[in-house]
Amino acid sequence: MPASPSATPDHIKDVNTRYHDAAAESYDAKWGIDFSEIGQKQVELKAVKALGDLPAEPWGDALEIGAGTGYFSLNLAARGLIENLTATDISPGMLSSLSETADRIGVPVRTVVSEAEILPFDDHSFDIVLGHAVLHHIPDLERAFGEFFRVLRPGGLILFCGEPSRHGDRLAILPKWAGSVAAPAWRRLIRARALEHTEEELAEDEYNLEPEVDVHAFAPDDLKAIALRAGFTSTRVRGEELVANVWGWGLRSMEATAVPETVPVRWRNFAFKSYLSMQKIDTRVLEPRLPAELFYNLLLSARKGP
Repeated sequence: MPASPSATPDHIKDVNTRYHDAAAESYDAKWGIDFSEIGQKQVELKAVKALGDLPAEPWGDALEIGAGTGYFSLNLAARGLIENLTATDISPGMLSSLSETADRIGVPVRTVVSEAEILPFDDHSFDIVLGHAVLHHIPDLERAFGEFFRVLRPGGLILFCGEPSRHGDRLAILPKWAGSVAAPAWRRLIRARALEHTEEELAEDEYNLEPEVDVHAFAPDDLKAIALRAGFTSTRVRGEELVANVWGWGLRSMEATAVPETVPVRWRNFAFKSYLSMQKIDTRVLEPRLPAELFYNLLLSARKGP
């Protein structure tokens, strides 16, 4: 991962706060985050993969860790899978964006600025603790998992998706490089203008802090061991997305070089639909047959005993 091994926990938290505050306004557009039926189906499928099945009844009190702009929890709530949602994040800017989206789509939510290692909630407050692409940002995972265990009620679940695997993290290097090499020809083909940042933009946190925000990549056994040490049982780790992420990173690397307003809608539709097609190949063909460690993302679920 990019962050320096010598970076202190306080430095990592400060960098993550500043970067995500700066990125909050454009985050959904950058990563193609969707809150329509498509986004709801995506997160529901992730939950099914991680858990094996969905609960017969909605989760009552849910706590999201590192909620960001709300992709995971808001879509689950809009899907009717969460009754009462509390969203936390170290970044106030991200939670502000989440609240705006929640109001727009009609999902009630309580937001709390908090770091994962010190949760400001009573013991046994929640039925599920969940998150998406957050564990790899947390400096002290042992302490964080201890907090997840503490705030869960007996029989409660943890559900974390979108965590980078070590293999997947290395695999992404190739399509990122290929996308950057192909970008000039791609821009000429679709008649998009090259994006040139000013010195002021390059000095902003959104640009110069991105290489420092990620601190972990995982092997499946790593995640299982952390959960087990915290006291969880019924631990389950699955892999998700291989060809979809190779394809997606190539597309994102090209698109990042163009002025967004000059990228045609027809291209955006093609990119999004082709990415969804690659996801189907992963879901139907590769994920049921290949070991979890080969995939780009890992999904973790576990239970707190009665």
